[in-house]
Amino acid sequence: MGPLGQYADAGYGYYYFPKLEGEISNRMTFRGKPMIVWSLNNYLGLANHPEVREADARAAEQYGMAYPMGARMMSGQTSFHEQLERELAAFENKEAAYLLNYGYMGMVSIIDSLIDRHDVVVYDSEAHACILDGLRMHLGKRFVYPHNDLEKFEASLKRARKLADQTGGGILVITEGVYGMAGDLGDLPGILQFKDKYGFRLLVDDAHGFGTMGVTGAGTTEEQKVMDGVDVYFGTFAKAMAGIGGFVATDKAVIKSLAFNMRSQIYAKSLPMPMVIGALKRLELLKTRPELKAQLWTIVNALQKGLRDKGFDLGKTASPVTPVFLKGGPFEGTQIVADLRENYGIFCSIVIYPVVPKGVIMLRLIPTAVHTLEDVNYTISAFAEVREKLDAGKYSTGTIPDVADKY
Repeated sequence: MGPLGQYADAGYGYYYFPKLEGEISNRMTFRGKPMIVWSLNNYLGLANHPEVREADARAAEQYGMAYPMGARMMSGQTSFHEQLERELAAFENKEAAYLLNYGYMGMVSIIDSLIDRHDVVVYDSEAHACILDGLRMHLGKRFVYPHNDLEKFEASLKRARKLADQTGGGILVITEGVYGMAGDLGDLPGILQFKDKYGFRLLVDDAHGFGTMGVTGAGTTEEQKVMDGVDVYFGTFAKAMAGIGGFVATDKAVIKSLAFNMRSQIYAKSLPMPMVIGALKRLELLKTRPELKAQLWTIVNALQKGLRDKGFDLGKTASPVTPVFLKGGPFEGTQIVADLRENYGIFCSIVIYPVVPKGVIMLRLIPTAVHTLEDVNYTISAFAEVREKLDAGKYSTGTIPDVADKY
């Protein structure tokens, strides 16, 4: 059953596959108990924004969930799909964009379509699973460099350039804008300083940066003032837009090539109309309601400053993603999560080895625009109490609570 599945009986329905119920918001219900929820990527609070709900409902009533029926290339094209692509391209300062029915599979196909066996890929060691799965399909050579290590990055570029000169191919560099687990940013300016010397193209996965970073919310490329230097920009609707799907934005010629080669789009159904029209409304709010992003960052800054003031280690996060690093093993981690949920009414995600090093527990908080300062202050106080218990050894004995549902 794999490294996680071996614990299915002990954690099903609690640590794995938990059921959050109620309206998507800062407070929901888990197993009949009210919770402050810090685990949803509803960054701008658009999931239940009244204008979004109205747009979604009207589109569903008018078109149903099936239209358009078929893949984009065959019978799934509409004027609304094209309109959304034009607006996304303009927002990202690119010539064109193409919608993706799912972000994960879209990224896999983007990589597969951009490169062939003659090309060489250089990518960050912390790359998301969708990037790694795309690279598994690559028949050519690839080099990985330690996360944000520019010295090792250039060393990989040198090897890639030498090999590409031999094969007659090109070099594709892949990084993320915001790294979704630890919240730190890809060093896009640092990467781009080598672009002229080594002649590569840069693909940026900005799933967590789109809508949350930059003056207008256009993403990490805007935040770091490198929009023109990034060749291919990938964003998803699953985070700040609180929807399904994604997009890729780049030059018209590249978009044309992708449209005729991305297998996950050619052989799969087009985004249903309610999701497209709903995404248009979400993008409109993202662009015209800066107060949504401002409120998000009010919560982010209060939460991260409050935790740091209490001495918590948040790593190098420079985004809304808020990791809290503690010392302990998987057993202590399960005890902490149960304590937070059962006795404090706080629901957050836990990350343990092998995702983080042995002896480290990471509690991952995702602040949103619908959280309140009351949520923030209560959570900081609860975390301080939990850390005291951890330091006193109260989570190192006993047994894991019998909290699992029957698998």
